[in-house]
Amino acid sequence: MTAAPAQPQRLHDPRTRRLLEAPVLPLLIRMALPNVLIMLAQASTGLIETFWVSKLGTDALAGMALVFPVVMLMTMISAGAVGGAISSSVARALGAGRRADADALVLHAVVVNIAIGLAFSALFLLWGRPIYTALGGKGDELEAALVYSNVVFAGNVFTWMMNGLASVIRGAGNMLIPALVTVLGVVFLVPMSPALIFGFGPIPAMGVAGGGLALVLYYIAGTLILGAYIALGCNPARFSLAPLRWPVFAVILRIGALSSIQSILTNMVIAGATAIIAARLGVAAVAGFGTGIRLEYLLIPLVFGIGAPLVALVGTNAAAGQHERATRIALTGAALAFAVTEAVGLFAALFPVAWLTLFSAEPQMIETGRTYLQIVGPFYGFFGLGLVLYFAAQGQHRLIAPMIAGLARLAVALGGGWLALDVTGDIRGLYVALALGLLAYGGLMLGAILRDHRASGGMASTLVASTE
Repeated sequence: MTAAPAQPQRLHDPRTRRLLEAPVLPLLIRMALPNVLIMLAQASTGLIETFWVSKLGTDALAGMALVFPVVMLMTMISAGAVGGAISSSVARALGAGRRADADALVLHAVVVNIAIGLAFSALFLLWGRPIYTALGGKGDELEAALVYSNVVFAGNVFTWMMNGLASVIRGAGNMLIPALVTVLGVVFLVPMSPALIFGFGPIPAMGVAGGGLALVLYYIAGTLILGAYIALGCNPARFSLAPLRWPVFAVILRIGALSSIQSILTNMVIAGATAIIAARLGVAAVAGFGTGIRLEYLLIPLVFGIGAPLVALVGTNAAAGQHERATRIALTGAALAFAVTEAVGLFAALFPVAWLTLFSAEPQMIETGRTYLQIVGPFYGFFGLGLVLYFAAQGQHRLIAPMIAGLARLAVALGGGWLALDVTGDIRGLYVALALGLLAYGGLMLGAILRDHRASGGMASTLVASTE
């Protein structure tokens, strides 16, 4: 009995031991705070493009609104779904002391991300027009959407590669290196986006295509930097030239596929609402809703800043047999995510025009976006709550609850929204359904973890212990 505690000390490197032993709340804040700041910086890359593209007119802005859910889907799946599967698998391998398995995961992760990135490139390069038409695009806004989409998806494999390599590093508990790469990317995009969109010196004006090219160049640079960091042996999980094995692929693909359903459901809600508004109210309303919904999308990298450490922390502790500590970490992260995202939502509801006028002064655009933020904004906390618990579920490789919660949100938001709009003819009915969908999502996720936690010993002791 007395020899048991010594085993982890021999198997775990100092960084992994810190994840297993440090006090929960201070550890989570130390890991999450810089990550949250950097994820916000990454989210600003989309806002930078939106700001500059808005100078090209309403059609260009509406075209980006059509493409943005799809681009965010790539980011959510590559960084949050498949990326979360990679991070949790690396964390669990390191937590269990299986260094060789952690090394093998790196090469397998690269192969998976290249294959999926190329597949999505082919899909949107070949069938982009019918896809965006189905989302409500037509006329000049559709043409702008296609120009932007074709450039972004020509380089989509680098989006997947950069996020996959960052996930390997995060799985080892290192949030700093991916964060630094993101900061450098934002610094790069601030001058590069307007230079490529409007032209500068010998650089010709490329219009909306220039914004897409700047984003692709950012992902290429990030891929090279993160790849070099791992190749030089700076990460606990390193490149290994061992033969590729199906069981290793299966771990990534199984968890990644289940996690991807969550990302797809989130984007189906946004894309479906966009299509409904396009059919009922036209291009200016789409631009207003698309600009308003960008604030909700901004919550995703914000919550990811808290959720990415949760994947590593929960996965490492669960694999080491510390299930009570893993639950304590998940509940602590849930409280942090709710507080931060609810604050953003309340601010947006109180001052919606301050956000919207950053991008346009068109009256119908402002009115549509304002109504959305005032109705849905106060429910943003439930989105943050549900999403961060999804990351905790990834760490434990338990993804049934997130799938059920995501389906419930889809049914309430789109099914209820379509019905409300059909009965009342008022777009506010759709927005109320979107808000109730967020409430259902967060409530079901919290209910699932509390139910599991009650079965393992009660919530009160966990919440008290989280401050130790």
